[in-house]
Amino acid sequence: MVADKMQTLVAAGCFCFCSIGMLYFNKIAVGAFPLECTLVAVQMAFAAVSLLVGGWQSLHVGSAKDLLRWCMVVPFFTGMLLSSILALKHASMSLVITLRALSPLGSLLVERFYPDPLEVSTGVVLSIIVMGLGGTMYCSQLDHSHLQGVFWVILNAIIAVCDRLLQRLMLSKDQNPVDLSKTTCTLINNGCGLIPVAIAAYCMGEFSEVPHVVAQLTLWHKVVIALTCVIGLGISYCGIWAQSLISATSFLVMTNANKFVIIGIEAFGLHTKVLSRTQTIGASVTLIGACLYAQARKKIEAKAKEKQPILPVQNEAKKVQM
Repeated sequence: MVADKMQTLVAAGCFCFCSIGMLYFNKIAVGAFPLECTLVAVQMAFAAVSLLVGGWQSLHVGSAKDLLRWCMVVPFFTGMLLSSILALKHASMSLVITLRALSPLGSLLVERFYPDPLEVSTGVVLSIIVMGLGGTMYCSQLDHSHLQGVFWVILNAIIAVCDRLLQRLMLSKDQNPVDLSKTTCTLINNGCGLIPVAIAAYCMGEFSEVPHVVAQLTLWHKVVIALTCVIGLGISYCGIWAQSLISATSFLVMTNANKFVIIGIEAFGLHTKVLSRTQTIGASVTLIGACLYAQARKKIEAKAKEKQPILPVQNEAKKVQM
């Protein structure tokens, strides 16, 4: 039990660290290298090649059926990456983070129909509503120039919910898991996802612009793009690792909450965003809602543990009698 908790903590911590870094460096990268599809394709190609070269020994495929089942995740994984890049290009990081606050509510409703349904309490629902209230407060102060950005953020949130729900269903041992290693899942996501992204880049004429854009990159921008490739590999693997251990709803809440660090960096560190008092309060309320969700889930898990010890003891007693 302690080992399981430690694994969950490490997986969630690694994902949060990569998530914050990816959001921050992608914002810089897409500004310096405004060829969105090509940028995502480079990141995915790096991840796929790295896994083939350095992780081939851990590749495992149980059956062709499992492989085909996991391929259903690829379109959503790819769509999530592309919509995330476009959202960062047309909107501030603060807007991207806060508008996704309601995404756990959608996953919460769907997970109620899973083979092992997610237990819901009043506290869980109220905490998500609080996060939604904070997001509404933040968006109430947006000007019209952010309307296009809002579209991409909402699209990204919808695709992210679908991606996490599918991954949870196929990764969790108590749902309907596939017999694939985490390395294999990560490789499929990036290797197969690379194909449609590269086609999209070609159709949009990005490849012809690459030499001109690369020639204008500074050393710092090249370092940033390289970092997004490395962190992209980390977030791909850690995302699958963490998703196999916690529910899709908890994963989305964790993702939204950890990125509020970026709001502070953007507003008070980089000084690239000026937040009004209402926006600051809204962002804070959303973070408080995430904390309330964590407490609500903790109470549900504590109640579940209280019901568990009785049956194992009875079973052991029967074995002794026999």
